[in-house]
Amino acid sequence: MTISRRDLIKAGAAAGTALSIPSILWAQTSLADARTVHMEMGGDLRIFDPIYSTANITYSHGLAIYDTLFGLDSKLVPQPQMVGKWGVSEDKKTYTFELRDALRFHEGSPVTAADCVASLRRWGQVDSGGQLIMSRAKDISKKDEKTFTIALKEPLGTLVDGLVNGLFLAIMREKDADRPATEQVTSNIGSGPFKFNDALSKPGASYTYDRNEQYVPRNEAPDGLAGGKIVKVDRVIWENMPDQQTAFAALHAGEMDFLASPPPDFYSAIESDPNLALQVINKSGDVFFVRMNFLQKPFDNVKARQAMLHLIDQEAFLRVLSPDLRFGHTVTSVFGNGTPYSNDENTDWFKKGGNPEMAKQLFKEAGYSGEKIIILQPTDWSSANNASQFLAGELRKVGVNAELAPMTFGELVTRRSNKGPIENGGWNIFISNFPNYSLGDPISTAILLANGDKAWFGWPKNDEYEALRAKWPNVDTLEERKALARKMQGVWWDFVGSVLLGQTNGPSARRQTLTGLVEVSSGYGMPMWNMQKA
Repeated sequence: MTISRRDLIKAGAAAGTALSIPSILWAQTSLADARTVHMEMGGDLRIFDPIYSTANITYSHGLAIYDTLFGLDSKLVPQPQMVGKWGVSEDKKTYTFELRDALRFHEGSPVTAADCVASLRRWGQVDSGGQLIMSRAKDISKKDEKTFTIALKEPLGTLVDGLVNGLFLAIMREKDADRPATEQVTSNIGSGPFKFNDALSKPGASYTYDRNEQYVPRNEAPDGLAGGKIVKVDRVIWENMPDQQTAFAALHAGEMDFLASPPPDFYSAIESDPNLALQVINKSGDVFFVRMNFLQKPFDNVKARQAMLHLIDQEAFLRVLSPDLRFGHTVTSVFGNGTPYSNDENTDWFKKGGNPEMAKQLFKEAGYSGEKIIILQPTDWSSANNASQFLAGELRKVGVNAELAPMTFGELVTRRSNKGPIENGGWNIFISNFPNYSLGDPISTAILLANGDKAWFGWPKNDEYEALRAKWPNVDTLEERKALARKMQGVWWDFVGSVLLGQTNGPSARRQTLTGLVEVSSGYGMPMWNMQKA
């Protein structure tokens, strides 16, 4: 695939031609106000409930308006956040959590233990780590207005880790959390450092967040998603700008402060502009993958999924996903790169250049006979958009009738939940990513589940793998867990739960006047506390 505008953008930026694009007229706020930040977050915010979606933009929304019981620091250690004190009984079966003082929801009501219990129960319906906690729990109950307990039937040493991994455990009002996890919460009222300004938000165009003046941060310094969440601006506006060239022009002209995921084509132009900077917010990096629909042909057949495994040339995909070699790496372990459980079990499929002839033969053995294969293509997410186009081309080379379905990422998030056939709005393939660090946790990381209808989108099912995964929480030593990881990976690459495309550490772009951005090792979300404008 050729990205034809690369040289044009570089030359245009160097000459200042981006300034010729008409200025964007911002409603309500002027950029002259140094306490308002304008951000382009890499897509449209379609789902607001962080329990309902794993989309990174939804996670970022959750970080802004909700608070959490614990937060991961820069060393990936859980630290108390809403919790003031906590402890565990001598028999390791009862955990007691006491909330810190001065926690209030945006409408003024106090955060209580009952709110935490309801939020935990709702989260535990759908989060894989939460499901484990619920299966071991004898009781989760309020002790007093600020204290709640989790009583277990048997010890679970990973309980606190489970509260910070996987789906975002947003503490909501009891009346909001007291509903099935399959039903979205839309009130957007939390107790976090920002308030969602519904009156100024324009669905599909912009979303406004105001500083929560009644929020009381912790005393510790900001550290990843832990520590004091001190808000140093009055307002943040997320501008939805699907056209990346327009977004870059706005950044260049000073009409935008931050772009979450600028296309790699723009890196050199950004670095050559003294007013702009690249910054890696996600220190973990992301692993991109192809997710196939196990419920529909041809990927209900393992041979077709194995064909995809052999088709992929990761180095070629990385030239699309991350053409700047500083920000891309191949990855062969389902447990990611550099996690304690990364290994090389059953990775003979990995070959430089891929193996398209093997892929062609496996599609034939799967009984594939030219049926249309729908690839969901998020046109406003440059990396996945380009990779989707490249994948379609690679599939066509081996005789697959691949068809792209262009849409915004917000539309993709909605459509990927459709389990039906393509003629009823279903799908066959989409490309996504997960933080590299999260792949070291097969209990809480949704993509590493293979339990059918309860699994993440694509709904892979393999009983042998799931039997191994069920042993994970009960393994005591690191070495034993490493051995278990090898067995799990061996099975995974036989049934092919997903196909890896490579790891990227793509930077964000910002104006030099925007400083103090919090970098996260967990790879999830974009914190907005601590940042400020000169």
